[in-house]
Amino acid sequence: MADQLAAQWLPAYGHDAVHAPQIARLASQGVAFDAAYCQFPLCAPSRGAMLAGRYASRIGVYDNAAELAATVPTLVHHLRGAGYRTLLSGKMHFVGPDQLHGFERRLTTDIYPASADWVPDWRRDISDALPWYHTMESILTPARCVASMQTDYDDEVCFQAVRAVRDLARYDDGEPFLLVASFTNPHDPWEIPGRYWDLYEETSIELPAVPALADVQLDPHSRRLRAMCGADRVQLSDEQVRRARHGYYAAISYLDERIGQILDALRETGLDESTWIVLTADHGEFLGERGLWYKMSFLDPAARVPLIMRPPGGGVATRVSVPVSLLDLGPTLLELAGLGSDAVAAADMDGASLAPLLDDAGATVLDDAGGTVLDDAGAMGSERPPVICEYHAEGVTAPAAMIRQGAFKLIVCETDPDQLYHLHDDPAELTNLAGDPAYADVVTRLRLELERRLDLGAIGERVLASQHDRRVVERGLARGVHTAWDYEPRVDASMQYVRARSDLYELQRRARIEMSDPAPGQLREARPGPAHANDDGG
Repeated sequence: MADQLAAQWLPAYGHDAVHAPQIARLASQGVAFDAAYCQFPLCAPSRGAMLAGRYASRIGVYDNAAELAATVPTLVHHLRGAGYRTLLSGKMHFVGPDQLHGFERRLTTDIYPASADWVPDWRRDISDALPWYHTMESILTPARCVASMQTDYDDEVCFQAVRAVRDLARYDDGEPFLLVASFTNPHDPWEIPGRYWDLYEETSIELPAVPALADVQLDPHSRRLRAMCGADRVQLSDEQVRRARHGYYAAISYLDERIGQILDALRETGLDESTWIVLTADHGEFLGERGLWYKMSFLDPAARVPLIMRPPGGGVATRVSVPVSLLDLGPTLLELAGLGSDAVAAADMDGASLAPLLDDAGATVLDDAGGTVLDDAGAMGSERPPVICEYHAEGVTAPAAMIRQGAFKLIVCETDPDQLYHLHDDPAELTNLAGDPAYADVVTRLRLELERRLDLGAIGERVLASQHDRRVVERGLARGVHTAWDYEPRVDASMQYVRARSDLYELQRRARIEMSDPAPGQLREARPGPAHANDDGG
């Protein structure tokens, strides 16, 4: 899992200028979903919704300071209950004292705080910026670095994930596993070692396909996003825009190399022959398109994410253009794990399994004719449910939501005019059809579909109450002795390396994984080992 990685910047999705061969390799061996959307274009709510398989508003994760309750079942709980080992290396942006949410072992701390410090306040004037809001600093100061906080973190995430893969091979006891490796790149700030910058010639980096739009050309929410981060107070030169894009591209290439190390570990241990590999991100990145940066929007650069699923051993490259959601990932993994349709239904998730679209990773290319709910003429009726996306954090003062069915996307917010886009005819989302009488029936039908699933008025009341309660908690915890909720990885050195009363040569034999490419199942015989070799991933 990546952070702030938009599908449109990857070669696997048609952007050939970016150097990301490992992600392209995954796509060449699996199923790439061309219209996959996060459920909420912000870190913590997106991840909570994905893991729970439920709308962010349903589980109360409204923003980056909202707690995912320990009693909310996640796909991790379901898999662990079915006998899976569950391991997490990296970021999940869990807020609150439960920093596991079903994971049996967590191999790193998180890069972001587990506290309720970043609570939005809808009662403040929208122009009254809180100190933790995004600013334009990341755009103005990307840098070639020997080291940075972001790369230090992701180096550790990769190291621990690779070690975990090797331990799963060393101490194979027949248990299946779920391993999540969650990186912070290519989230800003873009502070990346020089060799990744050197993959690109800055003067050849393209400028935004849609240049900065005047305020009158922007929808109200886009205007608020520009004001929140200060983009309307900075006149960027073409050189500055290219420099920021250069940094983001370099961050993707750095991330791609880390992903490749994990893929290599799976291949070298033979585990890739029995393992589904999934790549996705929590939300996208505008990267200067129409003068916008970062996320927090339902427009495609911010809300559309990569979703690639490679079957065990690899398959035939397949493209699926039917709109899908990260909410669908939970029921998909439960079905692939063999839990059965009854168990998947009992999980009470809001998504729908993608297993029928995987088609055994065959060569069938599915387009909207195979899954369209709303065709170009506005007709209803299809097999797959619509894609629903929410946003209830900073930058709005009332709940906002998006629904996509087939080619149409409708965006609604009580305080803003509706937006309707036809993404086949207008992929850049520049022509709002909501006011066109010819599309009135489409707006009505999409709104009814959305209201069947979300009560935005009730959600607004819950958001305001939650913000109030969390501000009280935040003020109280700011005084006196601080007890951190942040996760601290536990290291049990008594189980590492050579220890007293152990057989030196047996330990060395068990730890050795020879370089080879054996046939599936021929790498090693199952050998009993410690149930958990140690608690730092080693």
